[in-house]
Amino acid sequence: MSPQSPEQEVILIIDDSPTNLVLLSDLLQETGFTVWIARDGETAISKVTEELPDLILLDVLMPGPDGFEICQRLKSNPLTSEVPIIFMTALADPVDKVKGMNLGAVDYITKPFRQEEVLARIKIHSKIRKLTQSLAKQNQLLKQEIKERIAVEDRLQKLTEELEKRVEERTAELTQAMYDLQKAQLQLVQKEKMSTLGQLVAGVAHEINNPINFIAANLNHAENYIEDLLEHLHLYQQEFPYPGEEIESNAEEIDLDFLVEDLPSLVASMKTGTERINQISVSLRIFSRADTNAKLAVNIHEGIDSTLMILKHRLKANENRPAIEIIKEYGDLPLVECYAGQLNQVFMNLLSNAIDAFDEHSQAYSYTELEENPNKIVINTEVNEKEDKILIRIHDNGPGMLPEAQAHLFEPLFTTKPLGKGTGLGLSISHQIVVEKHGGQLTCNSVRGKGVEFVIVLPLH
Repeated sequence: MSPQSPEQEVILIIDDSPTNLVLLSDLLQETGFTVWIARDGETAISKVTEELPDLILLDVLMPGPDGFEICQRLKSNPLTSEVPIIFMTALADPVDKVKGMNLGAVDYITKPFRQEEVLARIKIHSKIRKLTQSLAKQNQLLKQEIKERIAVEDRLQKLTEELEKRVEERTAELTQAMYDLQKAQLQLVQKEKMSTLGQLVAGVAHEINNPINFIAANLNHAENYIEDLLEHLHLYQQEFPYPGEEIESNAEEIDLDFLVEDLPSLVASMKTGTERINQISVSLRIFSRADTNAKLAVNIHEGIDSTLMILKHRLKANENRPAIEIIKEYGDLPLVECYAGQLNQVFMNLLSNAIDAFDEHSQAYSYTELEENPNKIVINTEVNEKEDKILIRIHDNGPGMLPEAQAHLFEPLFTTKPLGKGTGLGLSISHQIVVEKHGGQLTCNSVRGKGVEFVIVLPLH
């Protein structure tokens, strides 16, 4: 029994009739199949055990074990059970056909043979066999891929567990595994981002401050010079009321009266502009102040005011809504020992969320309706002397939020904003800054339709 060509399929014919063997062999070989022959069941089983054919044509009536027994023995052997078997029979009893199918046969060919039918049935089951083998191969590859992926995931899981263990050793505050590792990663990423942003903003504020100071100082001199020149001009007009046609023509051309009247106002507005830019520069420096390894005693109100200054452009009226009113109810706070830059980040997150809520909520109302019920943010600060703490309340009269959202508000990556509008990190990081970095509390109170209030509680020392 020689190995078959990889292009040819092997068909084993099991029949005790030489005539049938010759007839079927010639037909199948002419069609391109490789044919093996067995005249009895025992010989066939021995051949199949050594090397598998692609399909078996099995005669039902044979001396010794009949076709049903041979089929049963082949199908009960795991090595040969997948080879398709087509019975060849002259029996017309449906009971025998059902018996063969129950034993595992895939089809019947009825004697006397019709060549077209034989070839058609063999080709169909050969194709089904190929598809079955291809599917089995794909399933095997898929199982192997799944196995490999599981192995990779297991390795990743082990690496993750090792990382968790290192974080737990170095960070006493992190006690849970994956959840706390995620929080630590978010905190490191945000700290690096805020550090870079702080350096950038501080650099910009410094670069703005120098030319603004130069302009502001020169404006004072320019104002004095202009006043002297205008006074000198006035003296000329008094001494020479009739300066001549050319001077009078030029005075009319440049609108001298308007120029004399408007020039002081122009200088005053320039001074106001430089003062405004200087305020922005100071606010940027306060907001982006770098935190040291130790807490510093700072004025909390300065941090809130600097944040409001930076957000001033977002508080102004736009085409969709009127301006957002800021109401400050500041108490008499002492200096608070804290990481000022990180707390300013918390103020920025809470105020930005309130503005976002107003912007989204305003789309459902007309401008007139919004003017009748203006958007407001109330910022209240006070001291709890008994507990040696301060309280900062930021309350808006926006749409509020549902209890389901409040339950997950400080979880990483949770957001109620539309896709692409929020990362779900702002409140999670704010919670870490207040609770873990400062030993305080950050809570949220909200009733749907009545706004949201965030309460920050910070220890004074």
